[in-house]
Amino acid sequence: MKTKIIGEIFCSLLAILFVYASVSKLLDYDTFKMQLARSPFITRFSSVVASAIPFIEIITALLLAFSRLRLIGLYTSLFLLTLFTGYLVGILNFSYYIPCSCGGVLSMLSWKEHIVFNLFFLMLTIIGILLESKEQSSPFIVQ
Repeated sequence: MKTKIIGEIFCSLLAILFVYASVSKLLDYDTFKMQLARSPFITRFSSVVASAIPFIEIITALLLAFSRLRLIGLYTSLFLLTLFTGYLVGILNFSYYIPCSCGGVLSMLSWKEHIVFNLFFLMLTIIGILLESKEQSSPFIVQ
């Protein structure tokens, strides 16, 4: 029971993160799109990426909200957080220009703080996957 509550808390935190991130991108969509267009890694695909990311973040938050879809949401979270953290590390180490398309409170973080922030949520995601996998494999759980 205690692990179920911890899993619920982790999934709620992740859902809040993804809703917050998508809403902040959508509220300042033109800036978000412009910053992605300046990114040395995704310039050619910036329009598609700018449209897809908020949509995927909202879908991920919805997956995390429903117990039957939660494990899919956690794996989607793992993918997104790993991809974005890798992108940040790549930008910091291999780019002459560092675009900042983060919105809201996250825009106040330094790049290293943002990576630590992402690593924290990656850790929550991995623990959440382990807890949810255990929860779903238990034969005594009624859903």
